[in-house]
Amino acid sequence: MTTIHSWMNNRWAIPAASGALIIAALVILQLGTIDLLGNILMVAAAVVAGAHIVITAARALWARVIGIDLLVAVAAIGAVVIGQYWEAAAVTFLFAIGHALETATLNKTRSALAELVAVAPDVAITLRDGEQVEVAATAVILGETVLIKNGAKVPVDGEVIGGAGALDEASITGESMPVEKVTGDRVFAGTVARSGFLQVRATGVGADTTLARIIHRVEDAQDTKAKTQVFMDRFSAWYTPAILVLAIVVGLFTQDIVLALTLLVIGCPGALVISIPVSIVAGIGRAAKDGILIKGGEFLETSAKITAVAVDKTGTLTIGRPRVTDVVVLNPDLTRSDVLGWAGRAEAGSEHPLSRAILDAARSESLDVAGLPEATEPVPGKGIVVTTRGHRVLIGNPALLVQYPIIDAYAATLAATALAEAGRTPMIVVLDDTVAGVIGVADEVRADAAQMVSDLHAAGVKRVVMLTGDAPLVANAVAAVTGVDEVRASLLPEDKLDVVVALQAEGYVVAMVGDGVNDAPALATANIGVAMGAAGSAVAVETADIALMGDNLLKLPEAISLARRTVNNMRQNIAIALITVTLLLLGVLLGGVTMSIGMLVHEASVLIVIVNAMRLLRRHGGVSSAPHTNTTTPPATRSTDRGLTPATIRPDRAATTTTTTGGTP
Repeated sequence: MTTIHSWMNNRWAIPAASGALIIAALVILQLGTIDLLGNILMVAAAVVAGAHIVITAARALWARVIGIDLLVAVAAIGAVVIGQYWEAAAVTFLFAIGHALETATLNKTRSALAELVAVAPDVAITLRDGEQVEVAATAVILGETVLIKNGAKVPVDGEVIGGAGALDEASITGESMPVEKVTGDRVFAGTVARSGFLQVRATGVGADTTLARIIHRVEDAQDTKAKTQVFMDRFSAWYTPAILVLAIVVGLFTQDIVLALTLLVIGCPGALVISIPVSIVAGIGRAAKDGILIKGGEFLETSAKITAVAVDKTGTLTIGRPRVTDVVVLNPDLTRSDVLGWAGRAEAGSEHPLSRAILDAARSESLDVAGLPEATEPVPGKGIVVTTRGHRVLIGNPALLVQYPIIDAYAATLAATALAEAGRTPMIVVLDDTVAGVIGVADEVRADAAQMVSDLHAAGVKRVVMLTGDAPLVANAVAAVTGVDEVRASLLPEDKLDVVVALQAEGYVVAMVGDGVNDAPALATANIGVAMGAAGSAVAVETADIALMGDNLLKLPEAISLARRTVNNMRQNIAIALITVTLLLLGVLLGGVTMSIGMLVHEASVLIVIVNAMRLLRRHGGVSSAPHTNTTTPPATRSTDRGLTPATIRPDRAATTTTTTGGTP
């Protein structure tokens, strides 16, 4: 009984039963013994295949919607009434096959969503009262410790509190290489442990995990209509009744009922109706596989028109973590380690934002910077004066040296100026009364930033503008590395918004890329707002028009390229549908195209449209997918133990610089 019920619910059950009845009818009619039985079987085939069509048409008509099913239902019933049993059976049988194939292939285009659901973990191993307990993934309590063993799926979002291992995060970020995890790192539900053993404190469970939010977002996005699809829906609402009227007029004028019924079948706009949504579903599904979340069809369509990209510098083009790039030694009696070590001991008691970079650099070179200074005196706007281990250490800008009798202050000022021109933040280090050296600190440019700009131009973007609150010298150094077309420096958050508005006023379709609160006004104003590194950020996933789940900048040109390919695919599908319907209508009116042949060609056009859309599911090689690793920090100076050698900056692309005063770095 269960087998029969399962078979009846199979999408191929109705076409199979109808096909069997048609074959039996054809055999009997061919033998020429009992034509009545053959005709009865042919009508039965039409009823089996057409019952669902008639029911669907009646429901739609009750809701005041004239759809494709109504055209087929009227044509099939009319064919039976006038004795065209074969035509009635063939039309309903072909329509049933087309519907089954359409369902199967549409499910294929939604494969990305199905794969996301499939990676959702079912169970978790938690530590409760010191014992390992296996529970449902949804039963994990916030704050509990979850154990992740090699080969297991991570069941929760959380923070590593013990152990080490590598996780495959392809389901979240789209990256194929496993990511090493140690204490303090974040992990996401649905990722898979490839090595090691992790202890994770749960910070997100069930519907609050990043994976659950992604699945919800993709579901909504695939159902959201593009502007073109809305237009096509309105067009179909008028087109279908027009075909009904045309069939009636032709039937009355020619007195040929078969011709009128054939027009009903041929005029079905099936391929036209499905041409756009199938492309949108496939395009958004492909993007989700690659760690790119697109809010819906409308935003996918708009993304295909992007001609200008405004990019925030800090945290987007750069990593957002300043580091020591240069240690210039000016005292011949000292070494690089001496300069960095004294600076680290002095900065141990400082609250300056760049002190962390100096301390990290000193510790990475195993220098002794433990403990706190005996005394620390901040000099607002200039630096700090510190007493540590019996020595006075000054760290600051050239203005700090004016207040103290310092030997070789002029050389320190020259070195600091050279570093500033190179885009570094210079910090002069003075030991007692003698300049020890100058340390340059800079935010590290992402390895793939230059490749992203190149790929954006290759994807059809005409203008890439860098926006930053940093000083022009620093901004220009980053521009020299990344090759952006234009630099806007010293900007306040409202200034970034003004830049976006100005670009739009010039006729550009603007995408704004950012990751901070200060980017929010510009992100909201841009035609497309893009959030970077959205994995784990519920706000970014829900509010951004496009959310790049990982920190790979190359996903941005990949998203724009995919949007353009999706829109081109939509246009191809519309052309296929319209050409097919036009040729079939001409074939019917001029003679030669029967009802069954017309339905066969019509269903073939539907499948062609779907198969064409499925091409979007393949990974495209049009833009780079791997990070470009040739450049990391602005290549402006060389660090030596004895002096500074400036290097000439020769950017491949000259960047236009615009400075707005009043900004803050």
